[in-house]
Amino acid sequence: MFRGVNPINLDAKGRMAVPARYRDKITEYCCGHMVATIDTEERCLLLYPLAEWEEIQEKIEALPSFNPAARRIQRLLIGHATDLDMDANGRLLLSAPLREYAELNKKIVLLGQGNKFEIWSEERWLATREEYLAEAEGGMALPEELQNLSL
Repeated sequence: MFRGVNPINLDAKGRMAVPARYRDKITEYCCGHMVATIDTEERCLLLYPLAEWEEIQEKIEALPSFNPAARRIQRLLIGHATDLDMDANGRLLLSAPLREYAELNKKIVLLGQGNKFEIWSEERWLATREEYLAEAEGGMALPEELQNLSL
């Protein structure tokens, strides 16, 4: 559903304009209701249509609360989950704690990942992308699941 790299500017209030090519899909799929949370592996945000997030949250809530790793994930992902509604101008307001976590300033990147988006600071995304490309050039082994994939 969502793919592509989209450079975007945040305004002074922390609003990002969703690229026009996604707005109709988002409105049709979830009436503009989205959920943003933190990525626990990278300093970026995850942005889901509400229905997608509700499925994920249900799975996270089902994890055993006495398992310290599961509890950590529950606290981080659900604790930071923030409901966002796309306004009439196609903008989403990112809360200060989310912007702070991902170190978002004026220039950000909206990265389509199929059923969700990732939101990165432009500087961090460019550096991370270069790391990924360097790893590929260095001959990092592909997971077995990808070795039979044909592009």
